[in-house]
Amino acid sequence: MAARLKEFYRQKVVSALKQELGYGNVMQIPRLVKIVVNMGLGDAVQNAKVLETGVAELTQITGQKPVVTKAHKSIANFKLREGVAIGCAVTLRGDRMYEFLDRLVSVALPRVRDFQGISDKSFDGRGNYSLGIREHVIFPEINIDKVEQVKGFTCSFVTTAQTDAEGRALLRALGMPFRS
Repeated sequence: MAARLKEFYRQKVVSALKQELGYGNVMQIPRLVKIVVNMGLGDAVQNAKVLETGVAELTQITGQKPVVTKAHKSIANFKLREGVAIGCAVTLRGDRMYEFLDRLVSVALPRVRDFQGISDKSFDGRGNYSLGIREHVIFPEINIDKVEQVKGFTCSFVTTAQTDAEGRALLRALGMPFRS
């Protein structure tokens, strides 16, 4: 069964964006390619258990096992050596991507304290958007009682949009709550 948001995109968003952006061809309409979720765990240098819990929690949030990222350079001030594991990342595509976006927009973001919408200034000039989340416990999959340390992560939404306006229109149509 296809994801709920994917069906919504095909049935409603495509026609709305075609009319709004004035495209003649359906293939010109911007679409979501992938979502990259990255959790930096700098404390993993001293404590290896932080990395294990981070990987487990990111697996629960995204539904996919993350790849462990390693340091590219040695930095003496941070007591960091090249090749030491310092984070984890997941690339979501297809149905899992739409399921994650649906849960993020409809369940997780409304649970943020004093939420007034997300900034629309984090576009990169090519229609891709990045969002930083300070607390991973906003997702209902995470049991707050078992969390030792609250972690943050970033989500990068990669689209086929050519401009920021197209990317903003796509994400707004998919339900992303931008500030007015």
